[in-house]
Amino acid sequence: MIRALYYTALAEEQEYSSIRPLIDWLDYNGFTMVTKPTKEFVDTAGRRKIKGNMDIELTVDAMRLAETLDHIVIFSGDGDFRSLVAALQMKGKRVSVISTLQTQPPMVADELRRQADQFIDLADLETMICRDPAARPMRDGRDGRDGRADGRDGRSFAPRGANHNHTARDGNFQDDDLAEEV
Repeated sequence: MIRALYYTALAEEQEYSSIRPLIDWLDYNGFTMVTKPTKEFVDTAGRRKIKGNMDIELTVDAMRLAETLDHIVIFSGDGDFRSLVAALQMKGKRVSVISTLQTQPPMVADELRRQADQFIDLADLETMICRDPAARPMRDGRDGRDGRADGRDGRSFAPRGANHNHTARDGNFQDDDLAEEV
């Protein structure tokens, strides 16, 4: 692995964000975090909405890095990425998409799945990436974490080839409804 980028929008005004422990863990373990603040607006019906779309950032980075990569893996089901996948393929790059068909409705757009050189259903990776629930650390009951001051469970992961000065990169976007990764 050459790069591991994680894309997400963050609500800066919130004192606590449920995604913050994940972001901290990924950053600590060699992933490059690509973030931007969410934007708040009121729709025509007067409802407060929060938007945090990272599609353009992921697309620009993928096209910029394409010259140095042979295989690009996108963790997303967003059909908007079909054009990106096609453009990368035209540059001779192999593109894999990881998402799932196991939810109702499926989290992957059919056009994205069909465009990819390889589609991997996240459910097929479950035995390789999930931790046995019995092996999870005991929680202290106060904050939902395992009692360590830093909120980490003591496990460490770094992408192959990554060093811990944060030059490795990952990719995730948080769209209105989807979390997406490159």
